[in-house]
Amino acid sequence: MDARMIRALAASLALGGLLALPAGAQQYDDEPDENAPPVQIFPDVDAAVAGQVAEAPAAILRGLDKRVGDVTDLALAKGDTVALGRLQVTLGECRYPRDNPSGDAFAYLVIRQAGEDRPVFQGWMIASAPALSALEHPRYDIWVMRCTT
Repeated sequence: MDARMIRALAASLALGGLLALPAGAQQYDDEPDENAPPVQIFPDVDAAVAGQVAEAPAAILRGLDKRVGDVTDLALAKGDTVALGRLQVTLGECRYPRDNPSGDAFAYLVIRQAGEDRPVFQGWMIASAPALSALEHPRYDIWVMRCTT
């Protein structure tokens, strides 16, 4: 047996041993380390972007009930929750370009079906490109209009 065959055999035995462990014996660390520094994939870009955006205390969203065609504007302060039909919409943050307050806003939203804990949408929505990160719901559409100060 040559060295390549020995390495291949050792790797397959090790992999086989891991796969043979019962699911409960395989350890997964899903809990984040609270003391770990935040991960910055592109630190130079993160710092540059942080200086170009400002955070607003509130936002205006627009909701559409596709079944009846009703359009509703929703005014939310940071941390507030409002209802749109059977949806509960919570605003986490609203940010906008520092040099253009009426410009391209983006908001962090958590949207839940009434009475359910699991969100149907959780993430950032961008005013100028709502389809990039959209709520997928059979009855309602929600999109960001602007941040308000």
